[in-house]
Amino acid sequence: MRTATFCLTILVGIGLPVSGATGQTYPVADPVLQRIWGEGMENSQLYPLAQALLDSIGPRLTGTPGQKAANDWAVAMFNRWGIDARNEQYGTWKGWRRGISHIDLIQPRVRSLEGTMLAWSPGTPRGRPVEGAVVILPDLPDSTAYATWLPQVRDKFVAVSMPQPTCRADASWEEYGTEESFERMKNERTAARRRWQERLRRTGYSNRELPRALERAGALGILTSRWSGYWGATRIFQARTDSVPTFDLSCEDYGLVARLAEHDQNPVVRMQADAEFMGEVPIFNTIATIRGTEKPDEYILLSAHFDSWDGASGATDNGTGSLTMIEAARILSIAYPHPRRTILIGLWTSEEQGLNGSRAFARDHPEVIDGLQALFNQDNGTGRVQTISMQGLVGAGPFFAGWFAKIPSELTGDIGFQIPGNPSGGGSDHASFICSGAPAFGLFSRNWDYFQYTWHTNRDTFDKIVFDDLKQNATLFAMLAYLASEEPARIPRDRRVMPVSPRTGEQRSWPECRDGARSWR
Repeated sequence: MRTATFCLTILVGIGLPVSGATGQTYPVADPVLQRIWGEGMENSQLYPLAQALLDSIGPRLTGTPGQKAANDWAVAMFNRWGIDARNEQYGTWKGWRRGISHIDLIQPRVRSLEGTMLAWSPGTPRGRPVEGAVVILPDLPDSTAYATWLPQVRDKFVAVSMPQPTCRADASWEEYGTEESFERMKNERTAARRRWQERLRRTGYSNRELPRALERAGALGILTSRWSGYWGATRIFQARTDSVPTFDLSCEDYGLVARLAEHDQNPVVRMQADAEFMGEVPIFNTIATIRGTEKPDEYILLSAHFDSWDGASGATDNGTGSLTMIEAARILSIAYPHPRRTILIGLWTSEEQGLNGSRAFARDHPEVIDGLQALFNQDNGTGRVQTISMQGLVGAGPFFAGWFAKIPSELTGDIGFQIPGNPSGGGSDHASFICSGAPAFGLFSRNWDYFQYTWHTNRDTFDKIVFDDLKQNATLFAMLAYLASEEPARIPRDRRVMPVSPRTGEQRSWPECRDGARSWR
């Protein structure tokens, strides 16, 4: 069976004007929907919420003080609105504090480099500056030759990524270059990548093992660069060292240092990195509850992951999704304070390490899985919702059709559906629930250059938020929570016949549920 994708068009009768919402019309005369619209679209609190979370608290790497501060801030906001909330511990993680870090080229010329200490990286000794020459991983014939070379890294910084031949985005080459020069650049880059991968393979170490081998040999630190392919953006993940710092450099600055090293021009850098390991620290999901009045043991769950990488402020991954759910809860507390079913808001942590927070919650709360009416999850940037998959549940489509027939078309007009869709095996937190067949839906947003510029990068900052789109999303999620709560029937859990994999020719299986990691070890 193939998954069909189409846009759902709702034909409505005479629209009903809303007081205070100029020009806004509704398919049905529902005062709760009207209040939700007024609160979400005309009295939005998203800007001050985003400013406080992203500017003041900042990134929310699991196990850091920033993550715990965000948990506590969210509980305080929910409580301010009269919503019960708690931080629920589900495990421990490697505690780590990021301090000030800096890296400069000091020979053969002076330049302050754009560099970011990677997550969970050790700092320099006592946080003081260290200086050393830079060497680039050489091109040697085999692991024996690398073993012979390894002692030469003592008291040096080692560059272990391929220097890019250009840091211009391909779109720039395509627009301004000749077809011949663009093709030549791409071919040369592809060949360079192959040669570099072969160089890494011949070291005898995996990408994870190589940094530790270098630090054991006495390296002062590791320099990497994971360019996204677009202007100024690099991916910021985690260090693989235990005792020396790892820095990611911008595409441009890494290329500068690497070329100097390759041409024996004796680059020397000064690095200062303050970081502190804090042992095993507790980690929490933030759970808010608006208790149901008629069916308290059936649940609507508004879902987003609260953690982030910390190369920037985690604005669109997934500050925007979390803020959407926080704002939707605020709207509901005013427009729908006594829901028929219980409405939960789940802000998960350690999603970036494997959906750990949501998987642990699903394992620890079978009553929520059993009583789940609908989960709505958002996790791909700042854009307004564009696509909703039924996640392989063959009976879910008519429920969305009924709800969308009541929601103003300003919020639903461009949304397409995947029916029946396929269940997510990972990628975001709805996968932690759909694996059991519970009705859990991912609502996917317009791109807004998410994967190019902000997904796990040093550019995922407050200024990338599109508040008009975010207001629409918060209002839409609040309306869906209300309509799903009031829905007379339960969404059935009948599953589709899974399709055949074109790669293997074998029939795919429904994803299996598993517990989240309860510790970093």
